[in-house]
Amino acid sequence: MAAAAISHSSKLTISRATSLFNPPSTSSPLFSVIKPLSSSPFFTTTASRIHIHQTAPLHSISRRLFLPSVSGIWNALTGGDSYREAVMAIRRGMLLFRQGDVSGSLAEFDKAIELDPRQKAYLWQRGFEEGAEQFRLDVAQNPNDTEESIWCFLCEAQLYGVDEARKRFLEVGRDPRPVMREAYNMFKDGGDPEELVAQFSDNQAGEYFYASLYAGLYYESQNDPESAKLHLLAASQSPYGQRSDDYMASLAKVHCLCRNWSSS
Repeated sequence: MAAAAISHSSKLTISRATSLFNPPSTSSPLFSVIKPLSSSPFFTTTASRIHIHQTAPLHSISRRLFLPSVSGIWNALTGGDSYREAVMAIRRGMLLFRQGDVSGSLAEFDKAIELDPRQKAYLWQRGFEEGAEQFRLDVAQNPNDTEESIWCFLCEAQLYGVDEARKRFLEVGRDPRPVMREAYNMFKDGGDPEELVAQFSDNQAGEYFYASLYAGLYYESQNDPESAKLHLLAASQSPYGQRSDDYMASLAKVHCLCRNWSSS
């Protein structure tokens, strides 16, 4: 949905010192947030909204491809060096995350914020305490972002528990994607992840991927690592997860890598 927080030094970074993708332990949250870039048949976008294309080719573009640089448009037009350097740091951070270097990616995202503090409100790739704040900032800028709402819940479930996180749930506008509407309702009201996956198992590859991804993350928020492993591996090993340039596909792979999860 955050480097998305695969890190509570446990998105992106739920806590700056830990990471979502570190193996679970009694002393750290199950995950940190690194939210994620995409090129896919399922998600395409205008600058701020993803649209569904029933017959789109495998290379359509998700909004995740767009860097969180809205705050720097003026600097871009006037040639501000700090803005350009911040954008380069974000690009490096996204590349490092795709390569599995979570700590390196976080360092680059932090550098981008130092260079241009306005980037923080748009830098969804970072993201428990600090992660929740990050996603709330993101939703303030884009009140229709379903995934930011879900990732905020995932962060706060680690901080305050599932019941409290649900009370604090960030409500957003209606998502045009059926799979994300169902995932949103599952996190908001409670639900059955198996039903989510079954509902989209015969649909487009991207829908099955996202259903499996968020089913796995839901189970992880419920402290059910075996079920989380099953669905996150299914997401990362699905055709969409293997072939798409979607940043969320990278997130699924890195999550499993950092958990030392494999199908063998």
